[in-house]
This record gives sequence, structure tokens and C-alpha cells, in this order.
Amino acid sequence: MNQTNTLRPSAAFIGASWVALLTGIIAYNVGLWNANMELNEKGYYFTVLMFGLFSAISVQKAVRDQLEGIPVTNLYYGIAWFTTLLTIVLLTVGLWNADLEKSEKGFYAISFVLSMFSSIAVQKNTRDLKTATALEQNTHHIKTEITETKF
Repeated sequence: MNQTNTLRPSAAFIGASWVALLTGIIAYNVGLWNANMELNEKGYYFTVLMFGLFSAISVQKAVRDQLEGIPVTNLYYGIAWFTTLLTIVLLTVGLWNADLEKSEKGFYAISFVLSMFSSIAVQKNTRDLKTATALEQNTHHIKTEITETKF
């Protein structure tokens, strides 16, 4: 039973992960909304963020699947890593060449990194909760069977 408790993330960590994710995404998008740039530039930065979030979650899932013995093709694993690194390069090149103040560039970079990291934490928490719940249900089912067999 103690093993199940170690798999279940704390409510504080779950909450902090979601707050960090929402803070990063909202801050990044509020910055884009208020930015003095063309709509196509805003679309570029928005797409890089969404692509980055998806890619980071894909890497986390592929790494976790491999650790748990779930088959992951080398192609998918490689693409997940490539696209994650690609989003970082795209954001870096975009900000490097953008006609923005250094403080604005830093704001977008920090919001992006916060969003990427917290998306991984939220994905991890979601998976850990699902695993812990399944183990708890199996443990309860086994205990019920044992109790019913005794009587």
C-alpha cells in the first residue's frame, strides 16, 4: 500500500504544475496579444509555443514508456526529441532576429521555458495519477477477493 502512495503526486505538486503551466501560457499569449508586431509574427510565436508544448509532452511520454517497458519506436522517439529541439531553435532564431526590446525577448523566452517545463510536469502528474488509481483499484479488488475467499 505504501508503494501506491509514492506513485501518487501530492495535491500541492499537481496544483503548482497546473498554475505554472497556465501562468506560462497565459503570460506568453497576453504578451503576444499586446505586442506591436504583425499578425503573421504573432502567429509564428503562437505556433512555436503550441508545437513546443506538444513536442515536450511527446518526449516525456516516450521516455516514460521506454522506462516502463512499453514499446516505443526509435523513429517516434527521435522525432519527439527532434521537434522539441526544433521548437527551441525556432524560438531562439525568431527572438534573435525580432525587432523587440531585450526585456521583451527575455519575457517570451522565460514564458516559453516555464510552459514547456510545466507541461512535462502536468503530463507526469496525469500519468502518475492514472497509474496510482489503477494500482489502488487492483489492490482493493485483490483484498476483496481474499476477504471473500476466507469466509
